[in-house]
Amino acid sequence: MVLVNELEKYPVFTLKTVADIIEKDRNYAKLVVYRLKNDRLILEIEKNRYTLQKDPLIVASNIIWPSYISCWSALRYYNLTEQLPQVISVMTTRARRKREIIFNNTRIVFTKIKPKYFFGYRKERHGDFNIFIAEKEKALIDSALFKKISFSEIGDIIKDNIATINVNLLVDYLIKIRNKALIKRFGFLLEDLGIDTYDRVKGFLDYKYIPLDYALAAEGKKDKKWRVIKNAGL
Repeated sequence: MVLVNELEKYPVFTLKTVADIIEKDRNYAKLVVYRLKNDRLILEIEKNRYTLQKDPLIVASNIIWPSYISCWSALRYYNLTEQLPQVISVMTTRARRKREIIFNNTRIVFTKIKPKYFFGYRKERHGDFNIFIAEKEKALIDSALFKKISFSEIGDIIKDNIATINVNLLVDYLIKIRNKALIKRFGFLLEDLGIDTYDRVKGFLDYKYIPLDYALAAEGKKDKKWRVIKNAGL
């Protein structure tokens, strides 16, 4: 079918896409889409969002713009973890009525972030389409900033992959975000790995103690230099 072949060129399409291809009005396009769905030639993602693709990464990256994929999915994409993500985290500056959808048995969760956090991503060719995905360093930061992954797990990922992580870029991004808690946690972690970043970030530190891992109770020995409560064995 000519129409299906044309639609296969799109990662995600709408009724307007169909109407433009067949050069008919919206109501006729609705009928065509209804038939295609019934014949299982296309998949419905959500209202007025359709695809012929089955890869959740391709779909997740093309539902809303601007957006990029981050956290577990990005870390898995770069082979920084062997864990298969149960959720694809999509960062966007736009509000959505539905913050979560299920596509092909995969949860796609949308997180609205401030424009100042919308950086540190890249365009990658994935299959036949482009996807937008966080750089390794930004995926680690997003995971902690939005508490998508426990800091203990983030620590393990960094320790296991420190040779492939651009520490200078990681610190640059921490300074750009200017989040004191993030700087304390990553600073302590990097120092534990023998990487000294204190002189670069000390101007952003304050005297307030925070738990090293936000997912655990704030109990443990205090580190006076980084002002963290060592409640996790990183």
